[in-house]
Amino acid sequence: MVKFVEDELKAIRNEVLDMWALVYDQMKNACDAIQNVDKEKAWDVLIREKRVNAYELKLDCDIEDFLVLYNPVAVDMRFIVAMLKINTDLERIGDFAENIARFVIRQDGEMIDSGLLEKTRLREMADGVLGMLETSREALEKNNISMANGIFEKDNLIDEINADATKTLAEYIAEHPEKAEFCLDFKGVFLRLERAGDHITNLAEQIVFYIDAVVLKHSSDKNNTEQAILRKAKE
Repeated sequence: MVKFVEDELKAIRNEVLDMWALVYDQMKNACDAIQNVDKEKAWDVLIREKRVNAYELKLDCDIEDFLVLYNPVAVDMRFIVAMLKINTDLERIGDFAENIARFVIRQDGEMIDSGLLEKTRLREMADGVLGMLETSREALEKNNISMANGIFEKDNLIDEINADATKTLAEYIAEHPEKAEFCLDFKGVFLRLERAGDHITNLAEQIVFYIDAVVLKHSSDKNNTEQAILRKAKE
């Protein structure tokens, strides 16, 4: 019985990791498509979004079945709860990738001003989000809480670039008023990357919860889990 439960937990973990890899590819392809307004790659993201949704539904069913059949406790219960929440966050990140791909498809075929791409630091922001997504996946794969904790600080850079992009785009509109509509649409890309970063920090929180039974949600200092552990110990 114990061996069977372990096999079921391993299968769920592998499913989550597979979905993680799929969502990573979706986000990477969506961000890559912006550079050259690659509509073919953007359409691929939209088509594969159905796979992300199918993964989410299957994982939900598998997790619910496990809860009903085995009534897990302690670390197994934390793991299952964490995987359920991670599944939801991954699906949302997939939605953001789809939104970015739709931005590319809406363009009239012209290349985006390379100077604007550089000034807004879009590539740096995209690489930051992808790096966070890859590191958080590896943290789960290796049960590495240090890697999970490192995600929170990286999200600060994503927030910074998003805020700076607003100023840069406002300045660009002042110089090129005919591009105002485009810039407003383009700002949506940064907002979705920023939201993706937020959801990736949620992934990291769930990994910390699963491994250490520490709840970091709404914590004022996610970069210092020692404080959270001390608070938990005093309760």
